[in-house]
Amino acid sequence: MSNPNNVSLNINHELSFIDGHALTIPTLSILNEEGDIYEGATAPDIDKATAIRLYETMRFIRALDERMQAAQRQGRVSFYMQCLGEEAAVTASAAALDQNDMIMAQYREQAALRYRGFSLDQFMNQMFSNEKDLGKGRQMPIHYGSRELNYMTISSPLGTQIPQATGYAYGQKVRHIDAQTGELNSTIDNITICYFGEGAASEGDFHAGLNMAAVHEAPVIFFARNNGYAISTPADEQFKGDGIASRGVGYGIKTIRVDGADALAVYAATKKAREIATTKGEPVLIESIAYRLGAHSTSDDPSGYRTKDEEAKHKGCPIERFRKWLLKQGWLDEAQDAKDKETIREEILAALKRAEKVAKPALEDLISDVYDKPIPSLQKQYEELKEHILQHPDAYPTTAGRLK
Repeated sequence: MSNPNNVSLNINHELSFIDGHALTIPTLSILNEEGDIYEGATAPDIDKATAIRLYETMRFIRALDERMQAAQRQGRVSFYMQCLGEEAAVTASAAALDQNDMIMAQYREQAALRYRGFSLDQFMNQMFSNEKDLGKGRQMPIHYGSRELNYMTISSPLGTQIPQATGYAYGQKVRHIDAQTGELNSTIDNITICYFGEGAASEGDFHAGLNMAAVHEAPVIFFARNNGYAISTPADEQFKGDGIASRGVGYGIKTIRVDGADALAVYAATKKAREIATTKGEPVLIESIAYRLGAHSTSDDPSGYRTKDEEAKHKGCPIERFRKWLLKQGWLDEAQDAKDKETIREEILAALKRAEKVAKPALEDLISDVYDKPIPSLQKQYEELKEHILQHPDAYPTTAGRLK
């Protein structure tokens, strides 16, 4: 019989309901806490250079997070968000991509940007919103973006990047579709990865984006970071069912769940997901399970909603786990690693001191490239702002001193 509803027609003559809790999705884990491969697991094919670059990126981000968290407490920057506990999930997934794949991030993926080659000074210039900032000081700290590195500028509202990633990825696919047959005429050269937290998966944009990707078969990797909390809301108060991965299955998307503290598992899963996206032109959902070791942001105090006992259960370090594996491969010199850690800390502090001395962007940069020529209403607002600043030079000493 015909199937216009596009559903399974496995006919049953007994009254019964499907219990969603019956669906359980396994979690891929390859590397244990001691840096050994689990019995029965297979390590991915990763070369020494990639592994070392992956480790050095995680190590750098941990040091940057520690320094900038302290800088916010000192009042030197206004805001910061750490990647603490999720370094492996973000870095290893980025390492499995091509440099020209598009990254659409949320706001805890600074490790992916660093792996791509974002410099220490570029990080600092953005966080201090100075005149060397690629975003011209228009964004709050840690809202990075880099056209050169194919890293879409971050937006604070949750989930907006999810449907955008679907659309962008579909555009990447269209170039490889035969106009006559409608089929792929070659392997898709580049795809899109979209990062978001499990809290963002509660937004409508998540469902719209995944459904669109499934129906139109967009080559996008949806990377859901399930770290247990959406700011202060625990996962068990956000959703029922088996995590975020079960939703991918529901939308007809190939799905896998991984141990997000295991760099090898994340690397292997993302590598395979990219292969599916480039050869079949289909979306893939990866759910990473890794506990958020720190606060949601510097504006948050997790002691108000989770206990010390809970935090103590999740003290495993993804960086240390991978470091132990590197040592057992003979790929890492322990003494040199210790020296490099200290050097990185010194370099970060020096870059911080440089960036906070750089002047703020010129006021006209607020509107100079929003339109080819500022529209009258925007120009009027700009003139009113300039007049206000000049009337209150004590409140705007740096900016007022540069206005005419």
